[in-house]
Amino acid sequence: MPDLLLELFSEEIPARMQGKAREDLKSLVTNGLVEAGLTYASAGAFSTPRRLVLSVEGLSGQSPTLKEERKGPRSDAPEAALEGFLRSTGLTRDQLELRDEKKGQVWFAVIEKPGRAAPEIVAEVVEQVIRSFPWPKSMRWGSGSLRWVRPLHSILCLLTDESGASVVPLTVEGITAGNTTEGHRFMSKGRFPVSSFDDYRAKLLKAHVVLDSAEREARIWHDATTAAFAQGLEVAEDKGLLAEVAGLVEWPVMLMGAIPERFLDLPPEVLQTSMKEHQKFFSVKNPRTGRIEKFVTVANRETADHGETVLKGNLKVLSARLSDAKFFWENDLRTVKTVGMEGMAAGLANVTFHNKLGSQADRIARIEALAREIAPLVGAAPDLAAEAARVVKADLQSAMVGEFPELQGTMGGYYARAAGLPDAIAAACKAHYSPLGPSDEVPTEPVSVAVALADKIDTLAGFWAIDEKPTGSKDPFALRRAALGVTRLLLANGSRLSLLQLLLDPIRRCRASMVRAGSFPAAEIPDLSNDRVEKECALVLAGDLLAFFHDRLKVFLRDQGIRHDIIDAVLAMPGNDDLTLLVKRAEALSATLKTEDGANLIQGFKRANNILTQAEEKDGVEYSFGADPKFAEGPEEKVLFAALDRAEAAIAPAMKAEDFPAAMTAMAALRAPIDAFFTAVQINSDNQVIRRNRLNLLHRIRATCGQVADLTKIEG
Repeated sequence: MPDLLLELFSEEIPARMQGKAREDLKSLVTNGLVEAGLTYASAGAFSTPRRLVLSVEGLSGQSPTLKEERKGPRSDAPEAALEGFLRSTGLTRDQLELRDEKKGQVWFAVIEKPGRAAPEIVAEVVEQVIRSFPWPKSMRWGSGSLRWVRPLHSILCLLTDESGASVVPLTVEGITAGNTTEGHRFMSKGRFPVSSFDDYRAKLLKAHVVLDSAEREARIWHDATTAAFAQGLEVAEDKGLLAEVAGLVEWPVMLMGAIPERFLDLPPEVLQTSMKEHQKFFSVKNPRTGRIEKFVTVANRETADHGETVLKGNLKVLSARLSDAKFFWENDLRTVKTVGMEGMAAGLANVTFHNKLGSQADRIARIEALAREIAPLVGAAPDLAAEAARVVKADLQSAMVGEFPELQGTMGGYYARAAGLPDAIAAACKAHYSPLGPSDEVPTEPVSVAVALADKIDTLAGFWAIDEKPTGSKDPFALRRAALGVTRLLLANGSRLSLLQLLLDPIRRCRASMVRAGSFPAAEIPDLSNDRVEKECALVLAGDLLAFFHDRLKVFLRDQGIRHDIIDAVLAMPGNDDLTLLVKRAEALSATLKTEDGANLIQGFKRANNILTQAEEKDGVEYSFGADPKFAEGPEEKVLFAALDRAEAAIAPAMKAEDFPAAMTAMAALRAPIDAFFTAVQINSDNQVIRRNRLNLLHRIRATCGQVADLTKIEG
């Protein structure tokens, strides 16, 4: 069984495109081979800045011969029907078979498709893949029609087996496949032949090309961290930058340089961002001081002076970039020391947040009002939270954030301290965007929590008010991320609040902003003075937004290993707009159902509920008037009465104290007496008094267990 080696050699492929290109090449070629009838054992894709490579092992030598049987018209069908069948099969009449069936004789065609050799199939598949490759951006060059990310120079396409290697006969836009490639652009000379993937990889390494991007990443990180450790320093980890740099070089050579002294007082985030964005440098910090003092750059070649010239050139460019950053920093500091943070934020009145929701200043006013409401609920001082809300967006007007938008919030913290504001306000400036993702750190300082919640809730309320909700495939305003951020803030801090009530005022304020922005058609402008109508409108929008929060919570809890039916069971209970309460219920119920008593109790509960529901539908009455133990006939029935008394006595105070594990334990203790009751007792007794009493007893089971969760929604 032959092995396939394919290399598509071109000018430099952008680093950001290489990862997906590898996966696309692997899937497109292997899928094409399989669809054509070939099989293979394994496949791997690789990339460097100048090549995409695919290795397929254990490829079958040819596709199998296939026989396809088609049923045609009956023998007495019109001649035109038979002629059409012949055209569709490509056969003649004498090649058809006439077979007897129940309704008469029918024409059948047996079409045999002979197998094809692997080289023929590979050539066909590879050409199709090259011509239709899904690059995000591609180009044409010369007079040809082929599009590729950069001009394609050569194709290496080999099939290798025990007898040796053979070139697959393939030509695409004048480029004929061969068995040669070339190494590093500067450290290797000329093309050289290869005979297999192992030979190809080994010869590339001798020609100063590390084929595997993961190996290049490992080399860069090892060399950088080793050099830093030797000087008592640490390299700031950045996996995204590491992958990008590995996609820029074929032969990584690590070089370390020192940042000029005059720039060392810049905030470390400024240094790190500037070096990463402009130069693709790794930051090297002193763990004792926290300052970034050096940088690591990765060259694409070895030099006689061991990179000294490269470092000098990099330092020259770096100094120019950091001079700009230093100017921005000093200019912004002068501004906040002169006019304060609120003075810096004044220009936000002229910056549109959204054309239907007014300016950034309008939004800040809404966040301030909401932060003041939330503050006492999370243990923050309302006045301090309101002051923080007024300045958290001020750095959007700074020169530094204008240059590096990703530093918004971070720079606000520095500027707030420079303006002499309390540490809690500076911390809120830095943290109010958090958490941005599922692994991002969650703020815990009360003022930061209040402002972060206000910021995200205002965003959600605003876009719900203007009906700009996420769809299945689009979420341009990152509203799912905002809802998850609110959820994580509440859960991580154990915050207890009614989300439904908290959403009403933000929605009403957003609707007022819409009126001021002229967002309503003339005939639909709401009368904001009509308090009843506005409350009703806000309640509808808030209910819909709460359902969106529930959807996000379901995703969050499923990631924590809690089943969807358990989540549905607790969502059906009162107080489902308190997310912290919901999670406590769900965790306790999940733990209970993992026990034998808990799992088996569900079966007993469902049996009781089903019998009771059917009887109530049949009799047209509700059996909820209290079962009387004096009508209990056997020991199992009497034991169940006593068990329900004990469970109710334990569950009620546990639920009041929100001790859900205790409530669940008391509920699970009903498993044995319920099982014994159903084993020994016939519910539908001929004695109607006994029957009614037992049905009322089933209602007690349903009501007692229903205090904890809606167990009817539990599956199984």
